[in-house]
Amino acid sequence: MTGDEHTLLNHYNITNLYPTAWPAEKDESDASEDEQPAGKTAGLAHSTSKSRFSALARSTSDRRSLVPGSERMGDGVENLVQKDESDPLGGSDSVVRILRKRGLPVEEDQRLRNRFLLSSTTFSPTLYLSQVHSDASTQSLLKGLESLSKSIDQKSASLKVLVESNFERFVRAKTTIDNVYAEMRNQGTESPVAGRPRARSRITSKGSGHFRNTSAQLPFSPRGVEKPLPSDKKKHALVKESEYGVQGIKAPLTEVAVKAEEIWGPALGGLAREETLTSIMASVESSGGIFEVGSALSDCIKRKDYGGLVEEYRKARCYVEDARATANQASTGPTVLTDPQVHQIFITARVWSSVDIQIDEFKRDTWKRLTNVEAPPSSAGPNAPDEPMALIGVLLELGVEDNPIWFWLLSRYDYLKTKITASFERSRVEIEILRRRLANADPPSPRTLVTHLKGPGDSTSQKVRPQLDTPAVVELWDLIRGSINNLLSTSGGLLGEVMEFWDRAQAFIDGRSQRTLPVGLDGQSRKHHRLSTDGVRDLQDGFIELIEMLRESVFDFFADPPIEDVSMLYSPLPPTTPNTPKSAVFAPFAHQDSRFRFDASNPPPPSPKRGEAWENFAFWPPYANALSGVHYLDIILTLVGGAATDLAGLRPIASSTKIQESFKALITGARERCVSAVVAAWLRDAHSFHLVETWTRSNERRDVTKMPGYFQAYQSNVLSGLQKLAYIPDMTSKANSSKLITPPTSAIFTSIKRDFSKTIYQLLSDMTRDAENPLSLQPLDPAASLPRLDPNNNYSMVGHAESRGVRLLLSMSTIRLFQAELIPRLINQFETNFSVRLGDETKTFRDSLSQIEAKLFKSFTSESTSKLTSTIYAGITSPAWVPTTDRPTELRPYVYEALLHLVYVHTEISTTTPPLLPPIISYLFEQIVMAFLSAFRARTERYTLAALMQATLDVEFVASILSQFTTARASELQSQVYQELDQRTDNSARMRLQNELPEMRAILKKLREGTRGEFACFKKQRTKT
Repeated sequence: MTGDEHTLLNHYNITNLYPTAWPAEKDESDASEDEQPAGKTAGLAHSTSKSRFSALARSTSDRRSLVPGSERMGDGVENLVQKDESDPLGGSDSVVRILRKRGLPVEEDQRLRNRFLLSSTTFSPTLYLSQVHSDASTQSLLKGLESLSKSIDQKSASLKVLVESNFERFVRAKTTIDNVYAEMRNQGTESPVAGRPRARSRITSKGSGHFRNTSAQLPFSPRGVEKPLPSDKKKHALVKESEYGVQGIKAPLTEVAVKAEEIWGPALGGLAREETLTSIMASVESSGGIFEVGSALSDCIKRKDYGGLVEEYRKARCYVEDARATANQASTGPTVLTDPQVHQIFITARVWSSVDIQIDEFKRDTWKRLTNVEAPPSSAGPNAPDEPMALIGVLLELGVEDNPIWFWLLSRYDYLKTKITASFERSRVEIEILRRRLANADPPSPRTLVTHLKGPGDSTSQKVRPQLDTPAVVELWDLIRGSINNLLSTSGGLLGEVMEFWDRAQAFIDGRSQRTLPVGLDGQSRKHHRLSTDGVRDLQDGFIELIEMLRESVFDFFADPPIEDVSMLYSPLPPTTPNTPKSAVFAPFAHQDSRFRFDASNPPPPSPKRGEAWENFAFWPPYANALSGVHYLDIILTLVGGAATDLAGLRPIASSTKIQESFKALITGARERCVSAVVAAWLRDAHSFHLVETWTRSNERRDVTKMPGYFQAYQSNVLSGLQKLAYIPDMTSKANSSKLITPPTSAIFTSIKRDFSKTIYQLLSDMTRDAENPLSLQPLDPAASLPRLDPNNNYSMVGHAESRGVRLLLSMSTIRLFQAELIPRLINQFETNFSVRLGDETKTFRDSLSQIEAKLFKSFTSESTSKLTSTIYAGITSPAWVPTTDRPTELRPYVYEALLHLVYVHTEISTTTPPLLPPIISYLFEQIVMAFLSAFRARTERYTLAALMQATLDVEFVASILSQFTTARASELQSQVYQELDQRTDNSARMRLQNELPEMRAILKKLREGTRGEFACFKKQRTKT
């Protein structure tokens, strides 16, 4: 038999390592060691011989019970708690019987039974009285107290007698324990010095009750010899340095434990693991569904399967409710939980803890997503996924304290409020950046100006849409239009988002959206389906506030001058708050346009102050013309008016007169500012329109240039655009337009009427000036700051623009066209568009045109008049004019010279502006006759017959050649010439002249026949039939 087997047999007091039955002695009540028979004691001592230290090594579990009827534990070890006791209060002889009658499982549950037994350390007086003496009266409890006191006194007396009768035994035991302790404590230390008193010790001696030894000898040592103990014995001393005697055996025990673990660990551990795994498998098989809940929830969250998530959560709640019901039943009823039930409750708690963590995290993520999520637009259709409703529904299904409906609406309100402010300010700064760059750039060249001003009347641009302005100006117009569209568009703009927000809010207020929302487990989320009265009022106030923010933003954009601070583009963003959605930190700032990137230390300089009208308008691009202005501002005002009329029909706004008036003020103010900006640009364009004149003949009328057609088309486009700005006709078909869009004010009409006249007068004035000097083309208004036309510029005049006469003729013809057709047509359009009669302005236009025409006529004829007059005067006053013969037959050279000059003028007029030929030649004929009269008057001598005949031939020849252009004044002046000649002669010459008249007619006929080719242009042209 090995040592390990012997140790096992001694430890469990058995004779066979593989017993087949329970030892009978384990069931018997052991008596005291002192009362055992001597033979039995000897036999046991012989059969269970142990080492000499076995008495000290005996553990408390090996001690025999001194109390009869004490209970043995499951491992066979006895304890001092009895299986049953009598009632300490003297009521009954069995406490267990009383508890059994009351239905308590005290026989099966040892722990429960110990709480009722007085000998147990877990005895509970309160529980004992509530169960054993639950129906006892006060009198019976007092008797029980008296009985308990007597019992205690009796046991105290018995204990006193026991101590007195066994006093010597107690003393011997105490002395033995002291000696053994001293010996073990002093083990390994040096012996005390001889003669020094030593502690009392007890040595063993046969036949003596107790012995006292006062000698100086050490126990168990040869008498009188003092030798130090070996140093290895110090390991067994009961001192701190030797770990109180266990230092010597600690290392061997550790080695033995390690070796045992190596040998027996796998076998013993495998059995334990097998039992554990078997128990776990049994629990898993009985509760397999609950283990799948956690992974199923995680999978549903990843796939965003909200329906499956709610279903799995309901399963988990059912498991929890079942476990809670089981625990409550056990705590309130007489039943006791079984081990499977305990395991089930424990597993459910662990799984529910994991589920609760996942659901809480999912709720937090859902709240965050609900802050940023946007509802689908109404145009998306009924089948479009509605993420906000899905998130609200899952939160209501899972159960939350806060109202997700109100939370989402409030988040949308905060988001829209932030986005409106940020978008408007960002757009305002971007517009100002482009304005500054455009203002600091070079102004458009004359050729560029002409190209854009000619656009409406250019026949080539009818097939292709003309470019209204320079690319930089159009780019800024597009940015302004896009910014207003982003604010006020109902489809894709901020206004559309605000209206969608209100539609959603109204649906929740009316309860329509809640019809599809769940009420949660046990209806716990039903309270969130109804919005409070205060909440509804707050939503209405919030919606009105958002609308007012949009209105004020647009109004400020039109009413305020350009901003000065553009640091927003390079300033750091403010820190966001937990309530700030990520989309508000820049839905409008997400794009990184290179046009708005610049060094923060070198921002675009402010617009130069030149006194231009556009410096006061934040919405007007510098150097923009009126054509692009009316085009883009019409679109922008239509957006503003359409937004106002759409909003006016909504419930919170339709019932507020104050808000209706604010929208009316917005439209009126924006309209007046737009008209003011357009008319300012209109007048500025008029200062530049003379650059359109290239002196190129019109294809329809060869006596005028193309400029009148360009001017009419330009003016017509501007007047039509101003009409749209004044009346916003595209909005008249909407329901609420009559309430918001008022008729134009008198100030608008006055401004348009004034500048309409100014533009015409300015063009006519510049046209007159350019006819005189085509290179002086800078505007009359110095504030217009247009570039001067360099004489060396390649902007060359085409046709015969180099001839001053041609320019004057074309200008006169143009003035006639203006007077006859263009001005009446433009006046009629103005009166039709604005329902205003110009009245005196029409007469003023006619007078002005007549004055300009007279000025041009005089400018053209003055040179010819001067030349003709000087030629005739020099020829008549010359001494060689008087004929040397008595009967002259030839004309004087000055007559041919004057008529040849007139031929040149006739040719210039007939090839340039034929309608102007009769009045101009007639006027020059009158001037020729006046020159004859002045020259004849200038001669001092009297006229002889030969002189009278020469004068008559000269005057009559010219009169016959220009007979087609004879006027009443010319005839009158010719009569005055003859009268002057008649007064400067005598009767004899006068009578002789009458006789020479037939001969003179023959001479004149011959002279006309001889010059038929030279002066054929003055003949009346025969009309072809």
